[in-house]
Amino acid sequence: MQEATPSIENANNDKPLHPLRWIPTTWFAMGLPNLVLGGTVVSLLYKSFGFSDSQIAFWTGIVILPWSFKPLWGPFMELYKTKRFYVWVAQLLCGLLLGAAALSLCLPQFFMVSVVLFLCTAFFGATQDIAADGLYLSKLSPDNQARYVGWQGTFYNFAKLFSNGGMVFLAGMLIPVVGNTKAWSVVLLVYAACMILLSIYSRYVLPRDVPVQAGKNTKEVLHTLSDVITSFFKKRYILWGILFIVLYRFAEGQAIKIMPLFMKAERSTGGLGLSEATLGLLTGIYGTIAFVLGSLAAGYFVAKKGLTRSTLMILCAFFNVPFAAYAYLAITQTSNLWLIGSAITIEHFGYGFGFIGVIIFIMQQIAPGKYQMAHYAFGSAITYFGYTIASMISGVVSDALGYEKFFIWVLLATIPAFIVSWMVPLKPKQTVE
Repeated sequence: MQEATPSIENANNDKPLHPLRWIPTTWFAMGLPNLVLGGTVVSLLYKSFGFSDSQIAFWTGIVILPWSFKPLWGPFMELYKTKRFYVWVAQLLCGLLLGAAALSLCLPQFFMVSVVLFLCTAFFGATQDIAADGLYLSKLSPDNQARYVGWQGTFYNFAKLFSNGGMVFLAGMLIPVVGNTKAWSVVLLVYAACMILLSIYSRYVLPRDVPVQAGKNTKEVLHTLSDVITSFFKKRYILWGILFIVLYRFAEGQAIKIMPLFMKAERSTGGLGLSEATLGLLTGIYGTIAFVLGSLAAGYFVAKKGLTRSTLMILCAFFNVPFAAYAYLAITQTSNLWLIGSAITIEHFGYGFGFIGVIIFIMQQIAPGKYQMAHYAFGSAITYFGYTIASMISGVVSDALGYEKFFIWVLLATIPAFIVSWMVPLKPKQTVE
């Protein structure tokens, strides 16, 4: 990897560019496509037009697949242009595609047109992620990477607050006034405008770089990619590792996909009948704050305890047990917003606390070795793929069982996560094979 320097300079050795001029906006921009497509926004959009949970879960799962496969085209990006180029162009294309999706809602057969546009948006969103991560690693020294990593999470979570809170709330306020189509078109146009403005800013502010693999050809890149994949599957305990990172999120992928649909659904169908505005406030504000606090607490917990079998079981419990809160809501169908908000807060705190389990596992058990960054990317892609598959089947299960039995099923679906967390072999920290 290209040697990093403590300061960031452009290609002409101009005045050093402070990281805080581009890291916050870049990670906010990285969060927007992921959250609008993989979060609650698109799911609620389709729900408001009367599509079934099985249709929504399946097609929104298809839409976010590019994030599962992004390691496959990342190496080829080194053959042409720069990381900086890919970041701002991907942001621009995301904005244009989201704008086109907003206009597509006016079409009679808008569903499949919007799915295709969202899928293209996801591809460029994933491309942006690859380039931004590479720019961060190549332009900052190891000390600065550690110093500014907190800013990444902070502004990614601002994107979550903006999406799950602000935009869902905006949709809820507009729907009674202008109707579904215009309300959701406005929401998508706001996203489009944000991405285009962020692209213009990135075009002039991102640090300049050169392709790390400049001079290589496609054949050499293919050979390296083949070696990366082969060596990944030759790692000791790798099948156990893959099983862990897939099953750890098996229940989550189902619960998180159906949760906003359940809360939006009419009470006569087993839902809670919440408006988008109310749901935006509860999940976007209280949920996001709880998630951040859970993540911070987990960081201190893991730093103190290290990755052990007992640590992993505790993280797994925090991650999975709080889904019982949604089972409680589905069984009681309470209309008490304090109880609903408390359930969301408990689940999001546990989610933030427990999610670090799969991250630290990939970091310490999967990634170490010759291709550390590439293997970390592969591990992350597999866990995202496992989540996506679980979310895609969740709608069929939800439609078949109804919300009450579905969330009871989710609790049963957490059992494999506990089993694999207990049984997965843990390599010593110094092992790097």
